[in-house]
Amino acid sequence: MKLLAVHPSGLMFTRIFLRLEPLGLELIAEAARRAGHDVRILDLQVESHRDYYRALAEWRPDAVCFSGSYLANVPEIVDLAKATKARLPRAFVFAGGHSISFMAEQLLAHGEGAIDCVLKGEGEASVVALLDAARDRDLLDVPGAVTADGEGPPPRFVAHLDDLSPAYDLLKHRRRYFIGPLDPCAPLEFYRGCSWDCTFCSAWTFYGRSYRAKSPEVVVDELSRLAEPGVFIVDDVAFIHRDHGSKIAEAALSKGIRKQYYLETRSDVLLRNKDVFRLWQRLGLKYMFLGVEAIDEETLQGFRKRTSTDTNLEALEFARSLGVAVAINIIADPGWDKERFDTIRRWCMAIPEIVNISVATPYPGTEIWHTEQRRLTSRDYRLFDIQHAVLPTKLPLPEFYAELVETQRVLQHKHLGLKTLKNVAGLATRLFLKGQSNFIRSLLKFDSVFNPKLQLADHARKVDYEIPLPPESSARVDAKRLYIHAPARKHRVLDDATERFVDETRLAPPDIAKLRREPTR
Repeated sequence: MKLLAVHPSGLMFTRIFLRLEPLGLELIAEAARRAGHDVRILDLQVESHRDYYRALAEWRPDAVCFSGSYLANVPEIVDLAKATKARLPRAFVFAGGHSISFMAEQLLAHGEGAIDCVLKGEGEASVVALLDAARDRDLLDVPGAVTADGEGPPPRFVAHLDDLSPAYDLLKHRRRYFIGPLDPCAPLEFYRGCSWDCTFCSAWTFYGRSYRAKSPEVVVDELSRLAEPGVFIVDDVAFIHRDHGSKIAEAALSKGIRKQYYLETRSDVLLRNKDVFRLWQRLGLKYMFLGVEAIDEETLQGFRKRTSTDTNLEALEFARSLGVAVAINIIADPGWDKERFDTIRRWCMAIPEIVNISVATPYPGTEIWHTEQRRLTSRDYRLFDIQHAVLPTKLPLPEFYAELVETQRVLQHKHLGLKTLKNVAGLATRLFLKGQSNFIRSLLKFDSVFNPKLQLADHARKVDYEIPLPPESSARVDAKRLYIHAPARKHRVLDDATERFVDETRLAPPDIAKLRREPTR
């Protein structure tokens, strides 16, 4: 079977800070290719709709798969599915991915018959069975399959992460992907899942609070095959497991692999496993993202971050001691007033870290989708991108966007001031001489992307597809309504000490003194 795997267009933030290679789609493509299917990948982040329609006309695939990692891409996916069926009525059209897994029935309804199936959960585990069933069997025999006729067995996990391998060679424009100055940059997966349960996040509800690891040997083998000088470690929380992170680093050092790395982790994990992060700094760790999210205890508790402001501040101090560039995220609540925005700006200017401001958004799959008391002011999928307000704002909406963008602009200028700009200019020049212009171009786009008038105008666009209303809010949520993969402790591949650490941090904010006392290896 000829399978065309498609990633939708980029979102607002991907036009400035990063453009990520579609690793999930590459994993799906390789799983299908190993089963004998003829597979191509088309990424609309760097290609066009014209390229897509040309592929349909010239290659005439038997099946088309859309990656639905982000809710904001739903209208584009639905429109492309309808156009595909109009051109190739016999083609099998399906979609899968993180966000789509929580919206399977709604996506099918929007498609009005153009989408044959939504595959929930880890697609690598069932995509081959789905393609086989599309030929001559009942789709509802496939784990995770949802069609207009019903739903198949629950989605299943990939048996062994070591069995997965991305189809890196199928991506046409590998040098078009970057994260800031890591240009170009390729993704690599060490672990999968998250054991915590932040109210605004759907990583734990998708993976059932599981935490699984690839063997260090497989990770280093994949790393050795990457040509890109920059590597984005895509794990939701890097290096929860101390020994695993150390073994990967030691194996990479022994093979003489030198890259520059970007990763994301938690403050408490960083403090607990300092030796691991020191080792990775020696290996080439240059950039780290910490999900601080809030600067006060009350908001942290509301987010159920399981950390404290003291934890976050100490983690930032340690990260600085490594000489690693640190970025943090702060979640802006639509209920903020001008005074709150001013407080946030002053706090952010008082620290050296790069600060990103996102907007609190209740996504399907998150706990706050069920518990948020405020009703949605917009049901346009395209606004669910953490850069638009879809909940009632305390300030008039034009003023909210003006304050939001002013905060983002102040922080942008902080990191691109005269002193910083000199260093950035030198880096940009070196990249340009190597034929890389992604980072340079991103520096010039801020005002054309983050613009309060443009963000406000987005609310006036014609809406063809509306996200369903969330359920009536409740203080308690039935766990079965949250999870895609059912939670099971057997999927948490952690040593006993790390299991205790995870469980303790889920009961109360961590005791920093205890984290210091715990021996490191």
